[in-house]
Amino acid sequence: MTMKTVINMPRYSVYKDSDYQWIGNIPEKWNVQKLSSCLFPVSEKNRPSLPLLSITRELGVIERDIEDQDTNHNFIPDDLTNYKLLKKGQFGMNKMKAWQGSYGISNYTGIVSPAYFVFDLTKNIETEFFNWAIRSSLYVSYFGSASDGVRIGQWDLSKTRMKSIPFLIPSKNEQIAIVNFLDQKTAQIDQAISIKQKQIELLKERQQIIIQQAVTKGLDANVPMKDSGIEWIGMIPEHWEIKKLKYVLQLTNKKQLSLNSELLYIGMENIESGTGEFIETNSETEGLANYFEANQLLFGKLRPYLAKVYKTRTIGLCSTEFLVYKCPDNLCIDFYHCFLISPEFIKVINASTYGSKMPRANSDFIGNQMILVPPLKEQIEINQYVNKNKNNIKQLIIIYQQQIEKLKEYKTTLIDSAVTGKIKITPEE
Repeated sequence: MTMKTVINMPRYSVYKDSDYQWIGNIPEKWNVQKLSSCLFPVSEKNRPSLPLLSITRELGVIERDIEDQDTNHNFIPDDLTNYKLLKKGQFGMNKMKAWQGSYGISNYTGIVSPAYFVFDLTKNIETEFFNWAIRSSLYVSYFGSASDGVRIGQWDLSKTRMKSIPFLIPSKNEQIAIVNFLDQKTAQIDQAISIKQKQIELLKERQQIIIQQAVTKGLDANVPMKDSGIEWIGMIPEHWEIKKLKYVLQLTNKKQLSLNSELLYIGMENIESGTGEFIETNSETEGLANYFEANQLLFGKLRPYLAKVYKTRTIGLCSTEFLVYKCPDNLCIDFYHCFLISPEFIKVINASTYGSKMPRANSDFIGNQMILVPPLKEQIEINQYVNKNKNNIKQLIIIYQQQIEKLKEYKTTLIDSAVTGKIKITPEE
């Protein structure tokens, strides 16, 4: 499916000017009404026993999970009598985030913040059609132009400008046809996106398996093996050595104030989980920092299950949530980067953490873990093998990601075209 597919779909025979540049021409028999004549504000309160609802950008109106503290950042008062009733089929809106699409027709009956807007629809508008249209990218951008504010993420919707927003109304039969069409087509697109996302996850899992296999078994399947005596490692090549990490990698402990420093600063957010890739972000320095040099390893001890392990390229400073390890010149640092980021090693370290909300690994525990020491030649070969596979998988992932973005773009264009009459959806006889 491509943009050309949308363009080549049937069109209405006669169009007229909508009088709005952002909408353009519309089918001749479609009506244009102001939102003020489509929506009737309602404000019913004193229903505190009903379930709490949230209104999100991604999903519209959803039931709120009050037990999930990670997704509930807003304060919930003990007294909910002032919260507004939002019935199934009504239109709810977070007026502070309308500019990003935090609104929609509710599929639930519950209560929402007293700061939200709640509306009934006129009888000539199907609720499902209204939801598809009003949540389309065209309307989301228009709500943005009707909002004001200086605080990022909290722009207040102007009631006056909201009332003047135009809304396109086809016949009831056309509305139902558009709903059925979009329900079917977007479900197909979502399924295609889901398949490609699963393919990406499988590729990432394959990459982890390749790393784990290479750093613990080597590349020669015919070499004699021996029992490592370590449960998560199992059998290893007979000629490989086994040593405690602290006898292979030297933990450095150089501290420096990061304030007003011209050195590169790396925070936890700068390192991608599972890959160790550097991410360009605006990291906030924390005062006291760890000093590192080029060709050293940073191991994230905070929430180690995130597998944030980075090989440094230059001198700099990093968060004290990183342990800084120096690799001897007679060993391949890239091999040990692979080893420290391998999924089974990460599992072992993660199992030792302390603290529930912000679990951390103990540096002494990490230092006493047994790691493998193949001959240097094999370390280099293993790293080259892992890198070759990693690059191949990375290219495949990029292709899938590009395909996902094209599908999302097609979905957006399809919805916009259907709800504005740029394509004709014929009602079933």
